[in-house]
Amino acid sequence: MSHGLNSDELALQQRAREFAQRVARPRAAEVDATEQYPWDVANALAEAGFMGMTIPKAYGGQGRSFLDTVLVIEEMAKCCTVTARIVVEANMGAISTVMAYGSEEQKKLAASLVLSGDKPAICITEPDAGSDTTALTTRADKRGDRYIVNGRKHWITGGGVSKLHLIFARVFDEKGEELGIGGFLAVRGEAQGLKIVRREKTMGLRGIPEGELAFEDMEAPADMVVMPPSGFKRGFADLMNAYNSQRVGAGTVAMGIAAGALDLAVGWVKQREQFGRPVGEFQGLQWMLADMQIQLSAARLMLHAAARSRGQGGQSAFPDPMLAAQAKIFASEAAIRIVNDSLQMFGARGYSRDLPLERMARDVRMFTIGGGTAQVLRTLVASRMLGWKLPQTREGYMREAARPMAAE
Repeated sequence: MSHGLNSDELALQQRAREFAQRVARPRAAEVDATEQYPWDVANALAEAGFMGMTIPKAYGGQGRSFLDTVLVIEEMAKCCTVTARIVVEANMGAISTVMAYGSEEQKKLAASLVLSGDKPAICITEPDAGSDTTALTTRADKRGDRYIVNGRKHWITGGGVSKLHLIFARVFDEKGEELGIGGFLAVRGEAQGLKIVRREKTMGLRGIPEGELAFEDMEAPADMVVMPPSGFKRGFADLMNAYNSQRVGAGTVAMGIAAGALDLAVGWVKQREQFGRPVGEFQGLQWMLADMQIQLSAARLMLHAAARSRGQGGQSAFPDPMLAAQAKIFASEAAIRIVNDSLQMFGARGYSRDLPLERMARDVRMFTIGGGTAQVLRTLVASRMLGWKLPQTREGYMREAARPMAAE
C-alpha cells in the first residue's frame, strides 16, 4: 500500500523489497539457528546503499529522510528481523546523534565506518540503569586533554561486532565535581580498555549479539566527546532525544515482522482446505484477518507520521517524542498479536521450526521492551498530555515543582 508515498519513495521501497527477498530471506533461518552475525548481508546492505542512508551527502551519504529508512526497514523485517535491525542501527540512533551533534571530524569518522558496513552500538543500559537512564554509574573523569572511562554496560545491541560505540557516562572534572552526562565515541580495536565481557543468551534476534561491555580505564580523547548544544549539564536530554528515531525504527521492525506474518497467513488460508473448502471461507478467520489488517494499517500510519515529524518547526533533528512513543507502543503491541494470530492460523505447522512463524514470534517479543518499554513510554505520553515532567520518585512531580518556589 502506498499511503501517499511519492514516486521516489515507492521506487526505494520496491528496491528494498527485492533486496530483502533475494538476499535477506534465504539467510534468515540459518542466521537464527547458528546465532552468527550475517556479515555477508551487512556488506551487501552497504553495497546496495542501505547503510548510512540518512548521512548527509557532504559526508558521503544520501541525505535521505527517516521515512525513507522506515520504508526500507519494513521490507527487510518481513523477511529477516536481524537484517532490519542492522538497517535501523546504521541509519538511526547513534549515527543520527553524531550527525546532529558531532564535530566535523566525528561526523567523518562515523560516516566512513557506517558506509563501509559497520552497525554502530549505542551504549546506555547498565545492570542497574535500564528504564531509569539517569541512574547510570559509568563515569568519565577528565584528566588533562582526555577522559578516563570506567563502568559496565549490558544489553548492547551489536556488542562484539560493532566498531563504533556511543557511550553514555557521567562526566567529572579534574576536581571530582560532576558536570552532567555526556556521550563518548570509541572505536573497538582502537580504544584501549573497551572490553567485550560476554554475550547475552536471547530468546530471539539471535543473529545480532546483545553484549555486556566493560570500560576499564578506557581513554577517550577530548575530541571524541559528543557535545550537544546544551552542554554536559542539560545535554543528556539532547542525547536522549536521538532515541526518538531509534524508537521509530524499532516500532517499524515490529510492524514489518507482523506484515510478513500476515502475508503468510493470507496465502495459507486461501490454500489450506478443511471440511471440503479453503479455511479462508470461514467467517471466524475472515474477521481475524480483518482485525490484523486494521491493526497493521494503523501501526504503519502512526510510524510514517512519526518519521515525517522529523524537524517540524525547526526544533529538532529527530522525530516528535510524543508521536514516536505512541507509534512504538501501538506497533510493538499490535505486532505481537498479529504474529500470534498468524501462527494460530497455521495450527501445528505454525509451531514448527520448518516455517518462519515461530522465529517471528520470538523476534517480535523484544519490541515492547527494547528502546523504551511500553510502560515507560506510556508515562512519556501521559507527561506530554499533562504538561508535567513525571519522575518516578517518591517526591513526584508536584513536590519537585514546588521546591524552587519554596526556596524563593
